[in-house]
Amino acid sequence: MIDAATRQELAGRLWDARTAVRPIPPLIETEPGLEVADSYEIQSINIRREIDGGARIVGHKIGLTSPAMQQMMGVDIPDFGHLLDTMVPDTSRPVSLAGFVQPRVEVEIAYVLGSELRGPGITRADVEAAASHVLPCLELIDSRIENWRIGLMDTIADNASSAAVLLGPHEYPADVISEPRAATLLINDVVVTEGSTADVLGHPAEAVAWLANALGEFGVPLEAGHIVLSGSCTRAIDVRPGDRVSARFEGLGSVDVDFE
Repeated sequence: MIDAATRQELAGRLWDARTAVRPIPPLIETEPGLEVADSYEIQSINIRREIDGGARIVGHKIGLTSPAMQQMMGVDIPDFGHLLDTMVPDTSRPVSLAGFVQPRVEVEIAYVLGSELRGPGITRADVEAAASHVLPCLELIDSRIENWRIGLMDTIADNASSAAVLLGPHEYPADVISEPRAATLLINDVVVTEGSTADVLGHPAEAVAWLANALGEFGVPLEAGHIVLSGSCTRAIDVRPGDRVSARFEGLGSVDVDFE
């Protein structure tokens, strides 16, 4: 563990890196004593700064849901970050990448909750019952850590590497993914990676249940109306200004985003 003053100092490093659009070395290199609890507190410090500046929490994102990513990070559970209203751009017009350090895109299922989920004891069935609808989406991830040299502590502290959520135009009932759905990511009309909803803890609703239970340990619910990104169905791919990115789901249509 590290002390409160060091947490504040590390949060300041990440804040400055984001505002200056300039990456920094991994936090763990200078603070080898950094632990998971420290990293979540660092994340919370910067989220509170955003709220103090007028932003609102509109949901959460879940990361490290695939076996490959968990193996790479040396963990056996996911992690999570916060979604703010400032992170949900209008995808009907070109989206700017200005202000992002080293952006990538992932293909995901977003759950929009119609009723509150409060752990512990939340199951996949509870998630599907609570969901107002699901949306195919793209998550724009970013890292303020140079060259994406992230470990678990760095990504958690950096809001689980979240940057923006690009929601699809059509809503679907949650049971539309009762069976695995193939997912494809295209950049400039070229297929760059493929996956499945089954790559997200076996089913995306299982990831949402995990989050509800994890937050429930601290008395924090998933609120009605909030968006929950359930985790990537594909590997993350670099994106650049001028790219047209499309996420296609079997039976759920597509999300198409142009980047300025």
